[in-house]
Amino acid sequence: MYLISLYFDEKTNKLINRYIERIAQKSGNRFMTDNKVPPHMTISAIEAKSIDELIDPFEEVCKKLHSSQIMFVSTGQLLPYVFYITPVMNSYLTDMNKITYDEYSKISDIKISRYYRPNSWLAHVTLAKTLSKDQQMTALDVMLSDFSPFEALVSRIGLSRVNPHEDVRTHILDRLI
Repeated sequence: MYLISLYFDEKTNKLINRYIERIAQKSGNRFMTDNKVPPHMTISAIEAKSIDELIDPFEEVCKKLHSSQIMFVSTGQLLPYVFYITPVMNSYLTDMNKITYDEYSKISDIKISRYYRPNSWLAHVTLAKTLSKDQQMTALDVMLSDFSPFEALVSRIGLSRVNPHEDVRTHILDRLI
């Protein structure tokens, strides 16, 4: 499995990492910290035989995208195991997802996850995963006391492998004036 993900500026990374660490400390679930998963928002998940067939389309995607501010406004759960924060879904994020999907759907021998197709994607940043029911409740308690809406700058896009997370390519996104 390979991911196309958005990454954030340092200020946002520090804040999200603080949430990840607080949940890990309080719940005892250290999946995110032990696996050194960086704060990111996956916009496509792809099954492919080789990373090589994904690099050229990634470069094409990078040419079409830019940096922008987004607003994280809520927390959520993908039951039974995942706790996340989610942004306001706007045209910037919708376009990022569609541009990526359109570029990769041209390749016949790959499979794009149905959860990352246009109009099916739940934009989110995972704060904890592989949680038990009790750990989910702890994560909720942590975020009820710690979370408030915030702006984030999407500054980079990356192509990565999973389990363990490994960046294959990253691209700094240009800022629009």
